Amino acid sequence: MILKGFKENSIKKHLQSILNNSEGTSKAQVIESVGIIVNADEVTNLAMFDTLTSSLHILPNKLKVIAYTEAKNTELLSWESCYSPKDIGWKGTILNTELDTFLNTKYDLLISFYTTDILHLKLLTAKSEAYFKASIFQEDERLNDLIIQTTPNDFDAFKIELLKYLQVFKTLKHEA
Repeated sequence: MILKGFKENSIKKHLQSILNNSEGTSKAQVIESVGIIVNADEVTNLAMFDTLTSSLHILPNKLKVIAYTEAKNTELLSWESCYSPKDIGWKGTILNTELDTFLNTKYDLLISFYTTDILHLKLLTAKSEAYFKASIFQEDERLNDLIIQTTPNDFDAFKIELLKYLQVFKTLKHEA
């Protein structure tokens, strides 16, 4: 139990270091790839994210969704890629190669779709190499370039607002 507390503190320090050294990720460019981080404990419907591909005019293979859960047994979840605290080590080291690949991919847009204040989810968002980050999480404004105030159950409202802002930023890809 004591070691778990030390590990949490080392992750918090690493997260603070990332956020304090961040110069902002926002680089306006046309969105062609999207990564999504979801709290599997809050969202159960993965299919709702598939509608984003047509709305953003991107190919379905350019959308990658990963789920995070605090549950001990991730095999019971129906998510394709589901991660848990065991995939994150001391000082925020990513222990899972697939998760590390996701975080190092330079997505044009990262959507952090969670509202619960969970250290590991914040770390994943902060460590992502995405050019532009949008979220519904509002506890720490340094994590994202755009925060849309809505609930995980109201994905349609989130999508409408996201598209509106992306049009203003002129980052939407136009249909050919």
